[in-house]
Amino acid sequence: MKYDISALGNALVDTQYMISHEFLNEIGLEPDSMTLATPEEHAPIIEKLESMGASSVSDCGGSATNSLVAASYFGSKCHHVCRVADDEDGQKYLDSLQNAGVNHIGFSKEDSNMPTGKCLIFVTPDAKRTMSSMLGVSAYLGSKDIDYDAVVNSKIFYIEGYMVTSNENFNAVTSVLNHLKNKNTLKALSLSDAGIVNGFRDEFKKIESHGIDMIFCNDDEAIAFAGTETFDDAVSFYKEQAYMIAITKGSEGSLIIKNGKEIFSPAESINPVDTNGAGDMFAGSFMYAYLNGFDLASCAEFSNFASSKIVETFGPRLTPDGYREVLNKLKKS
Repeated sequence: MKYDISALGNALVDTQYMISHEFLNEIGLEPDSMTLATPEEHAPIIEKLESMGASSVSDCGGSATNSLVAASYFGSKCHHVCRVADDEDGQKYLDSLQNAGVNHIGFSKEDSNMPTGKCLIFVTPDAKRTMSSMLGVSAYLGSKDIDYDAVVNSKIFYIEGYMVTSNENFNAVTSVLNHLKNKNTLKALSLSDAGIVNGFRDEFKKIESHGIDMIFCNDDEAIAFAGTETFDDAVSFYKEQAYMIAITKGSEGSLIIKNGKEIFSPAESINPVDTNGAGDMFAGSFMYAYLNGFDLASCAEFSNFASSKIVETFGPRLTPDGYREVLNKLKKS
């Protein structure tokens, strides 16, 4: 089967909570960041949240997952390369992908004692999100979890930046990139988190060496990847690169840089509720519009609008009607 987008990323069942900044301080997490955790570290946090009666939503998640779900609802044919265990969370994850029309290879046949990954997402009153991820079986994704034919027969292969954090995940990424050598598949990369970029710079540069065509990131991640002190210096750096980069700048909008040229698109005027998933929605929307022949300015405008709808919503997903409303914006442009 031919696909529009295939992606490689963590399979995590997300549970998202509305909490205070004081709560983040109590559990020792840095605001607006992602940290890795064990089930033992999650247990007391979950217990405390339940005792507080914190408001929450839960669904299958992971950065690449969110992007694929959006693109699929818009009409792209999508395939996800990820790993889930044959447990309750794994079944929930696969059911959610199926409902969104995203294909997947199925349950992992190895490491059956490892659970499906989980992510606790904390949203503070300023709409920022802080994540604590327990990767579980996702951290051991290997060649048996990859449908190489599906990836090779995709127009875009999208890599979630968090995949550099374990040797197994990173080896899976390079394995797919090696299969794509001399193929026509475009290669896209999400930088995911500035701290991850700084901590795994060698891995990101190795991915880049395979000939990346698109990078998606926010302004802090753009600075980290460029290795500069300021955003203006980062922009100058990206003007010299062969790939296109799409940089989200929160309430300011987004900046696309390609072939030395800048394309700025202002943000929608909204009341922010929750920024979790906004960058994922931007990437999924952009890839969908790009593959349907829209120019870069139109892709950015559409993606800004789509992201704004996520920021107005508690949780990283829209309803099916919400995705259709966003798509109508592109059709009218």
